[in-house]
Amino acid sequence: MACLKYFVPVIFISLLTLSGCHGGSIKATNPDELPAIAPFRLTSPAFKNGDTIPSLYTCDSINISPTLHWNNPFKNTESFALIMDDPDASLTTWVHWIVYNIPASDTSLTTHFPMDSTLVNGIKQGYTSFRTTGYGGPCPPDGIHRYYFKLYALDIKLEAPARLTKSQLLTVMKGHILAEADLMGKYKKKKNT
Repeated sequence: MACLKYFVPVIFISLLTLSGCHGGSIKATNPDELPAIAPFRLTSPAFKNGDTIPSLYTCDSINISPTLHWNNPFKNTESFALIMDDPDASLTTWVHWIVYNIPASDTSLTTHFPMDSTLVNGIKQGYTSFRTTGYGGPCPPDGIHRYYFKLYALDIKLEAPARLTKSQLLTVMKGHILAEADLMGKYKKKKNT
């Protein structure tokens, strides 16, 4: 049996559907807890999501970090953290870049980001699979690999030293992640001639 037998404005039908026709309910929500109007997005002018990462940002060239941009639709963001890794590595996920305590007022990381473990504005960088801090670009030994840039909006500034590993960073971020934005690029190493 249908919930409504008579014509009712579409908005009213939608409200009735949410409130009872299919077992759902409308909950009173604090305006500060409402979902962000704009989705949390991470982009780069260097490549689109799912496209090939230009060789400039890889071991086939000068191996510098690409510019990354994001928005901040969350009022209670205190900092951002970034992890770049390669899940297609043969033995384990290879970690290429870790950055954290990025100020909430920032909405980008520049091309050729410094390699220092601690920067003057409080940004810190973690310990990668290359056994160093800073960006290490794609350099797959064979085939096409996927490289995920994962940006986390956090409700705290992390009280942690520089040179955290990926697992250590994920541990200290636990329970403080407001949202995650992903950007994926692919790369296949050029053959040596």
